[in-house]
Amino acid sequence: MIQVQSIGVVRSPVTTSSRDIPWGGVVSTLELDPAVVDARATTGLEEFSHVQVVFHLHQVPVEEIEHGVRHPKNRADWPEVGILAQRARRRPNRIGVTTCQLLKVEGLRLTVSDLDAIDGTPVIDVKPYMEEFGPRGEVRQPKWSRELMATYF
Repeated sequence: MIQVQSIGVVRSPVTTSSRDIPWGGVVSTLELDPAVVDARATTGLEEFSHVQVVFHLHQVPVEEIEHGVRHPKNRADWPEVGILAQRARRRPNRIGVTTCQLLKVEGLRLTVSDLDAIDGTPVIDVKPYMEEFGPRGEVRQPKWSRELMATYF
């Protein structure tokens, strides 16, 4: 059994999930909960340009979770691929992860850009982005995924 506790919440101008939101330039605030993380938990974070935000896709109903294959964004012109071969929100554990630019740290309030999470989304974790944790070697991905991401950010 795994137990995960939210450490805060996303405050975003985007209030409803939609498939066609261009997330590039969306500025959000992560309000971290002082009952869960100490006021000093973000000390030193301002030295990083980017953070990885782990969040719970809380508005996906359990009955809509995908466990097998589907066409990304239901586009029949793209191949059916497994849910773990795409970044769709209807994942088995409904967990999202996005690397965001860190704009400001004010105690337990973090301002970020390009976070693809709607207002009220529970934050599970925040990690500083370090190049050494980025991919090593050539990055490979299928054509359909590049088409999908062309207007995402």
